[in-house]
Amino acid sequence: MGHPRRKPLRASTAGLASATVLASTALGLAPASAAQAAGAAAPAAAPASTAVSAVTVAGDPGGTAAAPAVSPATASAPTSASASVRFVRIPGHGGTELAANVVTPSGHDGSRRLPLVVLPTSWAVPQVEYLAQARKLADTGYVVLSYNSRGFWQSGGEIEVAGAEDLGDASAVIDWALAHTPADPGAIGMAGVSYGAGISLLAAAFDDRIKAVAALSGWADLVGAIYSGRTQHLQAAAMLTGAGHLTGRPGDELTAVLDGFFSSDLSREAAMIEWGRTRSPATYADRINANGAAIMLGNAWGDSIFPPNQYADFFERLTVDKRLEFRPGDHATPEAGGLLGLDNDTWTSTRRWLDHHLKGEANGVDREAPVRLVSRSGGGDESYPDWKSVAAKTERVPLSATREINTNLDSGANGGTVLLSGALDQFLKLPPAVSVPLLPRSLAAVWQSERYRAERRIRGAVTLHTTVTGNKSSGTAVAHLYDVGPLGVGRLVTHAPVTFHDRTPGVPFPVDLELYATAYDVPAGHRLALVIDSVDPLYAEHNPSGARLTFSSPAGDPSHVSVPFRE
Repeated sequence: MGHPRRKPLRASTAGLASATVLASTALGLAPASAAQAAGAAAPAAAPASTAVSAVTVAGDPGGTAAAPAVSPATASAPTSASASVRFVRIPGHGGTELAANVVTPSGHDGSRRLPLVVLPTSWAVPQVEYLAQARKLADTGYVVLSYNSRGFWQSGGEIEVAGAEDLGDASAVIDWALAHTPADPGAIGMAGVSYGAGISLLAAAFDDRIKAVAALSGWADLVGAIYSGRTQHLQAAAMLTGAGHLTGRPGDELTAVLDGFFSSDLSREAAMIEWGRTRSPATYADRINANGAAIMLGNAWGDSIFPPNQYADFFERLTVDKRLEFRPGDHATPEAGGLLGLDNDTWTSTRRWLDHHLKGEANGVDREAPVRLVSRSGGGDESYPDWKSVAAKTERVPLSATREINTNLDSGANGGTVLLSGALDQFLKLPPAVSVPLLPRSLAAVWQSERYRAERRIRGAVTLHTTVTGNKSSGTAVAHLYDVGPLGVGRLVTHAPVTFHDRTPGVPFPVDLELYATAYDVPAGHRLALVIDSVDPLYAEHNPSGARLTFSSPAGDPSHVSVPFRE
């Protein structure tokens, strides 16, 4: 790139503090809750010499040696009347030890092979994460093996962020399971939440033994997830970084990438993008298609770590048996209840997907429309034959008047707080809100549609086209779309950031921005408002001091917002 190091990121103190608090809260509650839900102690936080013993297959990188005999009293702990769990250590890629647990149907005598499900853990979460769901799967005839991802908790190695070592670990875990459990080599699946979802998808590109994947709240495009619009997703990255340091050991490569990310060093941008590209399942879509694993993708509309657009785009590129489910919520909240052992639609879909593709059950999942949505506004499931069919038509809202804003100060319009805002929308129907009439027009450019006489159902990704002129060479803008009621209160429908560098001051240039996909019903009598400002605590800001941004609508290239609607 050849650019000098840019100034360090500016972000609100409240944004960074909230990310830190949320990270520590999640880490403090998740392990204990998951263990309690499974009816077992949380061994992942204790050394191997404690009461929960570990089975170690030493000096066996491929996992083919026979497991040593272990006393049932220490190696197995029943989680229910029909399933048992034992905590083991497995040699991963290069011999790195991985802390794991194996859940099997109680009393199985090994006379027949059982389908295998491998569950890599989420970022910063110990191996007890999936015990509740592992028990449910084992109760219906699966061998389930969950392991701490490399670099976290009791597993060895360093955090590689789904690098080659992590993919080698996934294959080594499968090798070990085939040698030490009654797993069927012809019926292997992987599933996971967040980090575990990304590893599962990538593993399906490089290990053709994997026949089915359920990837929940994961990523397909790592760069598009945390650097969309060439803008650092600051709160999300800060939370992940803090959690990684608290519970694991970041490697040198990750540390260097994060240093460039947080310091806005554009001379390292190309290397960071390439690092993310090699860790993105979308990069290997052709390999996944060739290997033939059936792929289920599940995500939340308000996922503040891995927004939904990149999953939708990836889904359209898949030619294998596939399924896409979007529900209200934030990162991993749609499936969180299932991790506690509660009835959960996302995990029910996951088990049905695995049952059909690994056990051959005729449960009808193959005859259902592959795209399943639940609107943030309520109502039942909606089903579509593909992602393109979600929106019946697109209407343009013109942005005819020119608006100029000052930068560096928050207008009050923002996307909320990582993990929290989407959850409030999911459970209480309380998305981030502003009083649109009170937004300072010196800091926020505002355009509004006419009032809608009937309810309008937004489905899919809203897009913005406008012309921008800055008085500086760099800048950041954040577009927010609001549902505005009769009293002027706007409820956030969707948003997205965009950043530019190396533009000639005073020279206009076009901007096309895809906002995060959503499903939202605008009530009759309401209108839509587009608000563009320069600061949002979720994101980094690249507006130099004194920067101003002008948004215009040239006659030959009019500015507009394209809104996808269902009838």
